[in-house]
Formats: sequence, structure tokens, C-alpha cells
Amino acid sequence: MENVRGILARNVRLGRQKLQLSQEELAAQANIDRTYISGIERETRNPTITIVAKIAVVLETTTATLLTSHP
Repeated sequence: MENVRGILARNVRLGRQKLQLSQEELAAQANIDRTYISGIERETRNPTITIVAKIAVVLETTTATLLTSHP
């Protein structure tokens, strides 16, 4: 089985860095607690699809892209 949390963690981190957003800035724009973003990036959180969709909007991507492994 794929490590979906690992894929999500990597894609959120890369997307955030691409837009030069801190975890705090991403969280504020997505209306999510900063510690939750940190937990996603550390693979300790298992976010709902709704949370992933909120993050995708801020990162100017899609929910599917955040959940897809990229080489």
C-alpha cells in the first residue's frame, strides 16, 4: 500500500515552499491551525479530504495532485 501520508506531506511542503509560505501563513489562509499543518508535514496527522481540499486551494493546486506521487 502507498504511503499516502508521506506523499501528502511531501507535496504540501514542496507546494508551500514554492509559494514561499510559512506553515503559519498556509494555515492562516486555509483557516487551519498551524500545528495541524506541521503534523501533516511530519506525517503524524491524518487529515480529512476537506482539509486537504482547503490546503490545495491555498497552494493553487488540486486535491488529487496533493495525493499523487511525483517522481
